[in-house]
Amino acid sequence: MKILKTILKVLLVIVIILVVLVGALLAWLTAVEYKPADTEEVKITSMNPQQKALKKGDTIDLMAWNIGYAALGDNADFFMDGGKMVYSADEARVRENINAIVNEVKANDPDLLLVQEIDLNSDRSYHLNETSFFFGAGYNNSAFANNFKDVYAPFPIPPMGKIDSGIATFSKYPTTSATRVQLPCPFSWPVRTFNLKRCLLITRIPVEGGKELVIVNLHLEAYDDGEGKAAQAQMLMDVFREETSKGNYVIAGGDFNQSFSNVSNNFAVYPEQWQPSFMDVSPYEADCQFLMDSKVASCRSLYKPLIGNEDTLQYYMIDGFIVSKNIRVESYSVKDLGFVNSDHNPQFLKVVLE
Repeated sequence: MKILKTILKVLLVIVIILVVLVGALLAWLTAVEYKPADTEEVKITSMNPQQKALKKGDTIDLMAWNIGYAALGDNADFFMDGGKMVYSADEARVRENINAIVNEVKANDPDLLLVQEIDLNSDRSYHLNETSFFFGAGYNNSAFANNFKDVYAPFPIPPMGKIDSGIATFSKYPTTSATRVQLPCPFSWPVRTFNLKRCLLITRIPVEGGKELVIVNLHLEAYDDGEGKAAQAQMLMDVFREETSKGNYVIAGGDFNQSFSNVSNNFAVYPEQWQPSFMDVSPYEADCQFLMDSKVASCRSLYKPLIGNEDTLQYYMIDGFIVSKNIRVESYSVKDLGFVNSDHNPQFLKVVLE
């Protein structure tokens, strides 16, 4: 009986210590939580003093790509998609991926480049400043906004650790301003303290005649119950309508983590793998053009590594563009790169300002 009491006391002490440690961790995470303002001006990094003037009638080439922080190549799965990996690439593979991605950008030479999931200083990408790899790709300026900033993310095992990541827009045209607009966060405390704080990155390019080309770079919610994605999409469309009401040219592009309702999704469904919801675009089609590619998948599941599982993975149509009606769309497509260096394929848009 005495031995049993001793064991119980020891167990009680262990439980108390664990509770204190967990409480201390939550208190610290709350204290250091990234808490951006609703709107914040973003620094524009200038890289080349020679800039192209933009005028009506000009043709503009855009490229958008979720690069998976250069660590989600064909070797990778990811725990949030049902896989096993947390750190999905060593430093050599991250460098290989980012260099291949930059070379693809250089080969296509778009006027505007919208990148999602690009790291500045994260454990998962070995603290490489991935934006710096694009500085030699011919762009005059760039802007970066955080989507994910944690001093320490304590999940899963091993923990993700430090994350400093977000979205970046690179431009060959003069950019007069860049603004980070906070999107609704669907998570409550304490999960909110170490989760993503998603945003819109809005950059403005003057157009001769007094109007602006407004570029909205985005990466909407993925792992919520659907309400978060809907609220973020609604806020995006509110911003879109506000800008078009001024007569501006507006293009929003990136990773929606949703499929547009006006485009048929022809990819096979594997219910055990992550599934996107649909964004109902019918209330906005009179004012906007919604573009996704139903023939070439823009994303693949990270349920398993791609290598050896090509025929059993879910493929998605979740990356796209929204274009205002005063812009003529010349072409739009997703390029099949086989998901070698990222779990997303790049998308391309050619437009004319009317």
